[in-house]
Amino acid sequence: MDASVSVVSNPTVNVRLTTTISSFEVKRRFDRGISIADLKGKLEMVVGAPSSSMDLELYSTSDKLLQKMEDDNALLGSYPVDDDCRIHVIDRSGGELGEFSDVSKVEKYVMADEDYEKKADSARSFMKKQAFGRFNDEEMAKKKAETLAREEEHRVAAEAISVGSRCQVRVPGQPIKVGTVMFVGTTEFKPGHWVGVKYDEPLGKNDGSCEGKRYFECEKNYGAFVRPLSVTVGDFPEEDYGLDEM
Repeated sequence: MDASVSVVSNPTVNVRLTTTISSFEVKRRFDRGISIADLKGKLEMVVGAPSSSMDLELYSTSDKLLQKMEDDNALLGSYPVDDDCRIHVIDRSGGELGEFSDVSKVEKYVMADEDYEKKADSARSFMKKQAFGRFNDEEMAKKKAETLAREEEHRVAAEAISVGSRCQVRVPGQPIKVGTVMFVGTTEFKPGHWVGVKYDEPLGKNDGSCEGKRYFECEKNYGAFVRPLSVTVGDFPEEDYGLDEM
């Protein structure tokens, strides 16, 4: 009895795709019966290059070049393509590596504020309807009153501080520092009243100047600006750290 044996391969194949215009590798499944021309058409949506400008190269699972896929009329299955082989797409249209992933090259769209204000489905519209944050007039008025009251406390405290006084500075989350008051008043770097202090130790952030304007003189890292309510004036003698002893 004669018997004939036929081998039927898997009608589809899973391949890895790379391209000259992207550093990413993706995986796709294709029918072995598809022509190379039709394959290029499908690859347009994957790699972003026009099919008319594509050259294809077939690599083995170990990334060894097997063959150039130059015949557009040939079927994919006519090439020695197996699962996990790699098809490399060479774009001849002038595309550059990273062209489709570099967002710095994309022109940003900026909506005019008056147009955004008219949108009914925006985050701003939602916050207005729910009276959140700055759209809650009562809450904003309360916060403004609290801020004004706090600033008034700082102003009154500043009036009781004299330049040349010894002081102690207590800022939440920082160690207690001792120094000399060198400046009291308003500044250009932030609104409100501030006290400039020269610390006994190099625990400050400046030399008495801030953002290009000088308010008092001291050594680098001995100066700092703090809010008046953080300053207590009193008899705080300068400590002797034994720097003159041998």
